[in-house]
Amino acid sequence: MRCPFCGNLDSRVLDSRPADAGQAIRRRRECGECGKRFTTYERVDEVPLVVVKKDGRREVFDRNKLLSGLIKACEKRPVSVERLERFVAEIEKELRNRMEPEVNSAIIGELAMDWLREEDEVAYVRFASVYREFQDVQNFMQELEKFLKR
Repeated sequence: MRCPFCGNLDSRVLDSRPADAGQAIRRRRECGECGKRFTTYERVDEVPLVVVKKDGRREVFDRNKLLSGLIKACEKRPVSVERLERFVAEIEKELRNRMEPEVNSAIIGELAMDWLREEDEVAYVRFASVYREFQDVQNFMQELEKFLKR
């Protein structure tokens, strides 16, 4: 495994453990050249899951992109990154279990919003404001009213 710090190909595994509810193996490594430590994840190589975007473009599902959006929504909120990683793993598992090669981005967005609605109200509003692409305060208020009715 290439060291992200010095590029050396020689590293040794210090610790291995299951991650993402058994869907991956997390390995702590130490570079044989610079001595710095880093983490890698090993996953089963699966058939790509293609996401169909709002504008019709298609791109391969990127769990890190979803995780990044959720982390931004939950910034300075009491939601741990580990909890977010487990949720992203659940979403990916659900999408792959559908056995469909393509999934509409709206499905992923709605799954994320449903979870955030229950997990953290502020994070939900933050995520919704980006996901729904509010054009003005009126759109924002309509979403808040829907949220409060639930």
